[in-house]
Amino acid sequence: MDCLLFDCDGTLVDSERLGNVGLVVLFRELGVELDADELVARFRGWRLIKILEEIGREEGVAIPSDFLPKYRQAVLESFEQNLRPIEGVHSALDRLPHPKAVVSSGPLPKIVQALRCCDLSHYFGENLISAYEVGIWKPDPGLYLHAARHMSVPASRCGVVEDSLLGVEAAVGAEMQCFYFNPGEEACQLPGVMSFRRMVDLPQLVATHSD
Repeated sequence: MDCLLFDCDGTLVDSERLGNVGLVVLFRELGVELDADELVARFRGWRLIKILEEIGREEGVAIPSDFLPKYRQAVLESFEQNLRPIEGVHSALDRLPHPKAVVSSGPLPKIVQALRCCDLSHYFGENLISAYEVGIWKPDPGLYLHAARHMSVPASRCGVVEDSLLGVEAAVGAEMQCFYFNPGEEACQLPGVMSFRRMVDLPQLVATHSD
């Protein structure tokens, strides 16, 4: 295995609930009551605009034009105060000598901020791949194939670390070895996926599945 491609939210940084709390607050202003934990479970890995469309359709509310910028600002402020790295991720990254990239469905400024807040930037340098920059979103494997080209590594020599089934589907579609960070032990029927519960276990798992 010649490089490792990491999702960001929920894989490197513990941001999933923070982001969904922001949705709860803003939808409450529209008269809609949501539960942050239910949103995490249901929409993990989804593109934000698709989440808004789905909730708006189900609840019968129109999404105001200022919703998205208000949400981005709320998340920015929350990250600065509350964002933490996934437990064990620093230790795992220290023990993985491979070239690394972040491959995220989030916008590039959010990726940069998340890594900075959690002291993770130095592991990845400029190797930050955003779906918003590429125009491809998971589960389309094209995002990971683009990342492989960016890293100048054949797709078959890339490993992917993901926490969402949409991301796992993208990695499998790109024919990359996928390591599924799965603390909740969700079922995954996709072939060849290595599921693990603790980030500190990732280096040994990668070593076991590298030739």
